[in-house]
Amino acid sequence: MKEQLYTIPVNDAFNEPCECPLCKIYDNLEQESIDFMLGPSYMEDDIRMETNKTGFCTKHIKQLYDRQNRLGIALMLHTHMKHTGEHIEKMAKSCNSSKKSLFGKKEKSPLIDYIKEIENSCYICNRIENVFDRYIKTVIHCYTHDDDFKKKFNESKGFCTKHYGMLYEYAEKTLNSSALNNFISDLNDIYINNFKRVTDELEWFIDKFDYKNENEPWKNSKDAIQRSILKTNGLFIE
Repeated sequence: MKEQLYTIPVNDAFNEPCECPLCKIYDNLEQESIDFMLGPSYMEDDIRMETNKTGFCTKHIKQLYDRQNRLGIALMLHTHMKHTGEHIEKMAKSCNSSKKSLFGKKEKSPLIDYIKEIENSCYICNRIENVFDRYIKTVIHCYTHDDDFKKKFNESKGFCTKHYGMLYEYAEKTLNSSALNNFISDLNDIYINNFKRVTDELEWFIDKFDYKNENEPWKNSKDAIQRSILKTNGLFIE
């Protein structure tokens, strides 16, 4: 199958010996998004309007800060804080904490909903998810239309639990019964067998701390903790 815009990163990720190719794709998107935010984009009005409303999650604000572009992050934080502060001040003045419903209970303040909304929003998360969804679709499309990719898929090291679930869910929504059965059968085998493999390697890592095994080889367990974290949490640990 001829490579297209979204098939190239998918094939590149599946060519690497990674415990979850989709985590690799997500990590690449994340780094690209951080670079994008700290490039000229933070001066563009339409992007600043969005970041003013959404802000950034804890993970991504830390990654932005670590890039050392102090002016860029200061400008984004400043206008986001002005936007948030003005909204909260306005809502705080208009809310009557003693207001009660017909049943004598205090009504929930819209201020609480607003705070929860901004606490659970992130411009970078939104940007990544909008693109990442297409890569999930691309994986399934390549599996069903490209025999070479299907072979590559079946020979991979599996997926983290989150991305296994995303592939499973999207396949159920889009594939007909025959194609779905084949895909789910392969997906289950790949995920379960590789999850067990890493679990066994982690077990041997633990067993190596028993004095009886101190002279035994480490086998493939030296980085078992890092790979286990990738399997369970989708997080790359250096």
